[in-house]
Amino acid sequence: MISLKKYFLITAGCISLFLGIAGIFLPILPTTPFLLLSAACFLKSSQHLYIWLTTHRIFGSYIRNYLKYKAITVKTKIISLSMLWVLILTSALFFAPFLWLKILLLFIALCVSIHLIMIKTLTPEMIAQEKSIIELD
Repeated sequence: MISLKKYFLITAGCISLFLGIAGIFLPILPTTPFLLLSAACFLKSSQHLYIWLTTHRIFGSYIRNYLKYKAITVKTKIISLSMLWVLILTSALFFAPFLWLKILLLFIALCVSIHLIMIKTLTPEMIAQEKSIIELD
């Protein structure tokens, strides 16, 4: 029988996974912290879900590389920054009715951009090391 703690952690992991996926498309929601929270929740509650998440063809390497190296690829940075600015500028120009809201959106985009740029970039050596580890498994 599943314990209440395990049920809670699985539920929290699924919710944070959903929020992380939504964060890919919504610039205000951060993707990485939610995916890492999902991994932590699944690690403590369900080995099956943890393995599924960390070996997932889309999220797996992203999570493993961030956990191991605290780094993301240049491609991830470029896509993230591009989507961030396109969506924020669209929102600020066409949907935000107040000047203070437009300024706030631009300030948030600037802060998130600085954060993304400050994250270490995954080097080819790190990627090669990760691929060799996966091949050994």
